[in-house]
Parts: sequence; structure tokens; C-alpha cells
Amino acid sequence: MTADQLKQLIAAGLACEHLDVEGDGRHWFATIVSAEFEGQRPIARHQRVYATLGQRLQSDEVHALSMKTLTPTEWAARRT
Repeated sequence: MTADQLKQLIAAGLACEHLDVEGDGRHWFATIVSAEFEGQRPIARHQRVYATLGQRLQSDEVHALSMKTLTPTEWAARRT
């Protein structure tokens, strides 16, 4: 799996305002900004992303995924 492929999978299942994925083919780090995260705790946000990847996590196609999950407001605050 490439970073672009993983990015496409996440974007296909979650409306993202910003999405950046880096990694080595097995261990990934993603910054995901979505309005869908509004009002959710971090664990619920991560579960939402995991749900978009489904079997790819269970089959070890995506071995490890660390992520920052932010709302657009949180993302804007970090950028100023």
C-alpha cells in the first residue's frame, strides 16, 4: 500500500477538509481534518477512521496507523 492509496481510502469514507498521510508502507501517520469530528471524543474520531479502513486493518494490509484527528476549528487554531 502506498501513502496515496491509503489517503484515497480514508477520503472515500470520510469527508476531509485536510488529509495528509506519511509512512513506510506498514507504519502510517495521518493528519485528518473533518467536520464529521465535531462533538466527538478522540476515541470516537479514531473509530470513525478505522471504520473507513475496515478489513484492511484486520488483514494487516494497514499494519499500524497513528493519527491526529481534528475539526476544522481545531486545525485553524493550530495554524495561527
